[in-house]
Parts: sequence; structure tokens; C-alpha cells
Amino acid sequence: MTDRAQPLADRRRAVILQRVRQEGGVRVAELVQELGVSDMTVRRDLEVLAGRGLVHKVHGGAVRAEATTGRDPGFAAKAVREQPAKEAAARAAAALVPPGSAVALAGGTSVYAVARHLRAVEGLSVVTNSLPTADLLEQPGEDGAPARADVILTGGVRTPSHTLVGPIADLTIRALNVDVLVLGCHGLSAEAGLTTPNPLEAETNRAFLRSARRVVVVADHTKWNALGLASFAPLEQVDVLVTDDGLAAELRSEAAELVGELIVAPVSPI
Repeated sequence: MTDRAQPLADRRRAVILQRVRQEGGVRVAELVQELGVSDMTVRRDLEVLAGRGLVHKVHGGAVRAEATTGRDPGFAAKAVREQPAKEAAARAAAALVPPGSAVALAGGTSVYAVARHLRAVEGLSVVTNSLPTADLLEQPGEDGAPARADVILTGGVRTPSHTLVGPIADLTIRALNVDVLVLGCHGLSAEAGLTTPNPLEAETNRAFLRSARRVVVVADHTKWNALGLASFAPLEQVDVLVTDDGLAAELRSEAAELVGELIVAPVSPI
């Protein structure tokens, strides 16, 4: 790199690092437009920042490099992680929700991905504690038709992932009965079960679990053996675990022995 080019690269990387620290994560496509440089240049900048331990590269972008097991990294940071795997699992999970049913959608970006597919399902009554999911389901269709789902938002205290938790959310959820619960998690393991960084979210998830006849958990392969601060359910309480084909064979066998049913969704090539 020439002496003239180095200061330009340093300024770009400073901008990228500031965005990551403020928003929790960035996408390559957004940085290309914002900085007016090529996709390759942005990826090279992310490689340099990752090499310095300042960011952690994920598919399609980067997130903060700090550990997240004891804190919620936020919706924006999680949205850029493992997008193809998350989409594959979401499509398979949405197929488990029948038209006309009462469904609970918990917080998180994996469940939000499921909600995108549920917009096409007729007659759903949806209970959710996710502000992004409620906004998504209440939007009119592309043809201007009214939203197909009736949405109940629980209320509660907002987390960094724009999920509502706490006593108000818990009381609302406990008063309801749903056919299917679609739930995500920060991580899962045979020993700890389903986990989250937020103890209040753990309690709200327990309320969801008590209200549901069938529990569907959506978790891409990177969630296995990742641990959050608080456990909220053993794997034996999961009726269906939906993941992607990035999960190693030995972990598939371990999961299949613990949950009611394991669905492994193939990831479409990019």
C-alpha cells in the first residue's frame, strides 16, 4: 500500500470500527455504499480489524469482538450472523405452523426470520414480545392488502434485542394458551439446555413454555455449546428442534436423543 493510500484506509477502518461499537454490527453491502469503495476493499478492512482483535467477522459483515455470554449484543449485531443458516432453519420452522392457529413468537433474530415466512400464512393469532416481529407482521402485504395475522404484543421492559421482558410480559403470557411456540436461544447444550444472557428474558421464556402445547426451537449450528448466563429449559422440553446442516453429525445424534424431533434444514448455496 502506498504512503498516500494508508491514511485513507486508516480513516475507513476508524469509521467501520465506530459503526460496530455504536450499532453492534455492520454489513458489507451497507459499508460499500456508505464508503464508496469496493466489496473487496471493505472485506480487506474487516480482515485487518479482525486481525487486531477489534471486531469479529461473521457472514456478510462483522460484529463486536467482545464476549457476549453475559450480555445481549443487540438485534443489529445478531441479525448479521449466520444468515444463510438462519434462513434455512426459519423456512423449515415456519412450515410447522398451521393456518388458523394461535402461535407465540419469542424474541430474537432467528424467530424474526421465521416471522417473515409466517406473513404468508392465513388466519394466525400471534402473541409476541418482540417489537421487530410485531412491526413486521402488522405491515400490509406488497399488494397493499391488510396484514394476515392478528398480533398481541405483551408489553414489558425492552432489552437491547428489542424484546419485552419482565413481570408485565410474564403476566400477559401466562394468561394465554397457544398451539405453537417458536423460540430462539443464545445457546444450547445437553447439560445447560436452552440459555440466554438475560435472566429476565429467561423468566419470560419460561412463561411462554408454560403457555404452549407444542414447542419449536430454532437454532443454527453455531448455537450448540454456546452458553448464556441463564438457563430456561432443558432440551427434553423441546418438541421440535430446527437447525441447519452445518451441525456436526455427532451433535445431531446428541440432539436427536434429547429433543422430541430434530429437523436439519439444508442451507442453500449462495
